[in-house]
This record gives sequence, structure tokens and C-alpha cells, in this order.
Amino acid sequence: MSDDATLATRRLRLKLALEDLREMKGFGTELVTLIIPPDRHISDARSLLQNEHGQAANIKSKGTRKNVQGAIESAISTLSRYKNPGENGIAIFVGSIIIGNNKNRMVSVVVEEPPQPLMSFRYRCDSVFELTQLEDMLVDKKSYGLFVIDRSEAAFGIASGKRIHVQEHLVSNIMGKHRQGGQSAQRFERLIEEAAHNFFKRATEHACNYWLPNLENIQAIIIGGPGATKDFVVKNDYFHHEVGKKLAKTHFDVGYSNESGVRELVENAGALMGEIELDAERQVMNSFLSELIKSAPRATYGEMMVRSALERGAIDKLLISEGLRKNTITMQCGSCQHEWTATVGRMEALPACPSCEASGDNAKELNSVSLIDELGKMAVRSNTEIIYISIDTEEGAQLLHGFGGLAALCRYPMM
Repeated sequence: MSDDATLATRRLRLKLALEDLREMKGFGTELVTLIIPPDRHISDARSLLQNEHGQAANIKSKGTRKNVQGAIESAISTLSRYKNPGENGIAIFVGSIIIGNNKNRMVSVVVEEPPQPLMSFRYRCDSVFELTQLEDMLVDKKSYGLFVIDRSEAAFGIASGKRIHVQEHLVSNIMGKHRQGGQSAQRFERLIEEAAHNFFKRATEHACNYWLPNLENIQAIIIGGPGATKDFVVKNDYFHHEVGKKLAKTHFDVGYSNESGVRELVENAGALMGEIELDAERQVMNSFLSELIKSAPRATYGEMMVRSALERGAIDKLLISEGLRKNTITMQCGSCQHEWTATVGRMEALPACPSCEASGDNAKELNSVSLIDELGKMAVRSNTEIIYISIDTEEGAQLLHGFGGLAALCRYPMM
């Protein structure tokens, strides 16, 4: 797997882990977070945990004391599997979490090989897990400001990595150019231009206030709109002087000046936004869609077809939606002891036994593997390029909802 694909896989695994960890809560300060950067020894962390285990004996609440000591013991047991923290460090999250109906259960989540090195050693015992260092790794530092405007409305936001964020949509309420009884045409025109000036000033001030705190991370600010208003606003220095230094020289025509216009601006400015991955995503999705309508398409989609193509080594590029939330689960029926495997969504009930049709509620879960990880390993074996597609574009949403989150560009036609 290439370095870029490896990094993308690590980022997605971290994203999935954080989604689960954010939802976990403890009854009291019973959740243990242990973060070990690459320059610290495992033995240091083990010594600290052993000391904390002794200190936990002083906790007055019997239930809290039991859960905290149990979490620390679990963390020590987990550490025994590692000789060192690895090149980027390791993070361990363990504790007794609330699962509803006044019940709790012990969980242990280990984040190995994070996408970036962990910066500082951290031990914390709280009602929630400490996730700040890991969440910072998913923040795209390089970004582009986006601004679209005409005389009736404006919108602005930011694009970074695989994300488009529209911060605000403003409406001008400028009167149309029609005659108003009792007023001269010249005075009415002057009022319209004054209202337009105030709107341009308000829109650019709002945008600048949004961009200025993180201006050092913004590579350029790209301007668009359906008419000549965008050029007028830039030419007449409505933007803050620091923001003005970042304005791209090329302006782009788009059909709207709302959220749709911002997204169209990203499409039109793809070549200019070299650091943004959305344009590359859109191109590969368009290649897949174009291939799919051919009489002998070198493309396929859906879990069953993708699995079959991977087993045959037929896939050149595997497209996986970042919104895919399914696990391949091995189960054992509680009635007839039959074992079977099924792909199940995170919030879906276990399926009935295919042998005796007993309810999945009676099944025992023997093993669970993320579908993303499973297909990723199959792709590595067949020298297949893996491309993770975000859900922030129209094409990305189509992959998730229209094609089940899985698609592929193949090496030869799939008949």
C-alpha cells in the first residue's frame, strides 16, 4: 500500500474510533485515558498505572473504586502486548461505560499507529475520555476560503481536505430597479446603490471575521459569483487588507450565490486548489459513473460484486465511502449452534439464523471486523489502490446512498 493510502487508512480508522469514543460515558470518574507518545517507554506508563491502582484504593465509593481499579488493571494487561509505543505512539481508552437501563460494561479501545505522532504523555481518569490530541490529527491545516456574491445574496465558507463548510448565507433585500411613486429616479437609484454598498460591506466583514483567526492556514481565498458584482467587490477593496493579500487573482463564474454556489465554486476552481482532495475524488467518481453506463463496463459496485472482483484480482481502484459503517460479524445460533457470517450495520439488529431461522437476539457474536478493514486487506493482497471517498460532495453522497458505499474501477470488463 502506498504511503498516501496508508495515511488515509489510518485517518479513517481514527475517525471511526473517535465516533464511538465520543459517545461513551461513565457513571463517575471511571474512564481511563492513557496516551503514550513515541519517545516514552512502555515501562514508564506501566509504573504510573501501578501507582494509580494503589491510589485508587482510597476512593470512598465501592462501585467507583472497583470500576477504576478494573480499568487500570485492563490497561496494564493491554500494555503487556507492546514492547514500545511504535513510531507515532499509542492511545488506550478503557473503563466501565453506561449502556442504558442503569447498566454498564467494560470496554477497551486501543488506537495503534495514529496518522501523526502523539505529542505528549497523558493519563486521565474522568467520566469521558480525553480525545483532544487525536481529534487535532483530523483537522486539515491547509485550507481555502470560499466567497460567492451578487447583488441579492452572498455566501462564504472554507474548504479543507475532504470537507466543504459553508459558514453563512446572507440576503441583501436590495430593492429592484422599478419606479417608486413620489420619488425621483435619481434619488431612488442612489438609495439602491447605498443599500448595495452596505450589503457588500456586511458580507465581506462577516467573511473576514470568520477567516482572520486562522488566516495563516488559508492558502488562498477564491471569489465567485454569477455576474460582475464579484469583480466590483474585489476592485473596490471591501475585504480586510490582510485578507486582500490572500485573494486569488482568478475569479470564477458560478450559477448561484448561496450554498450551491459555494460548492460549484469548488468544482470550477479545482485546478487552482491543488491541496484539496475533493477535486480528485470528484474526478475518480466521474470516471466510475462514466464507465458504468458502457455496454462492457470496467466497473462494479455493491458488497457482493466487489468481494467477488477482489478475490479474482480484477479491481484496479477500490472506492470506499467514508460513511460506510458496517461490520462483518461471525455469529453462533443459540438454538442450533450453527455458525454463520453476515455484514451488519452499526445500528442494525443481528439477522436470523439461516439454518433454523431463530431470532438473531439469541445469537452469540464470535468475531467482528470492520468491513472497511476487511476489504482493505483484500485490496492489499491484490495490489489494488484504495481511495476513500468523503460524503461532502454530491458524488460522494451518491456513492454512499446509491451504491451502498462500495464501488470499483476494474482492470477488465465485468460481465
